[in-house]
Amino acid sequence: MGSRSDGRGVATEVGACRAAMRGETFLYPGAESTLVRDYLDRLRRGERVPASVLTAREDHVIKLIAEGRSSREIARDLTIALKTVESHLANILAKLGMRDRVELIRCAIRAGLIEP
Repeated sequence: MGSRSDGRGVATEVGACRAAMRGETFLYPGAESTLVRDYLDRLRRGERVPASVLTAREDHVIKLIAEGRSSREIARDLTIALKTVESHLANILAKLGMRDRVELIRCAIRAGLIEP
């Protein structure tokens, strides 16, 4: 294993090995944000992203969230239960590696889905 001059290389590689030993996927620091940015860029251009990332319904929900709609408004517009919207949001955040709606909206702004 090599190391980086900033001292994070070995720790990152150890983390990758540990994740592999647990049977988990490992992404290098910064990779998640790059993947999310790419996903949101594709979404903004109207491209269909691989089904394994988000479902069509999750795509729709993320667009509505990016427009600033509340969960209650999304539920009303899509004629689904509020709890279902919250489940979709939780799934989106988990799949994209984000913590909350604010982080999702920031990423949507950076990707150009919405203007600040």
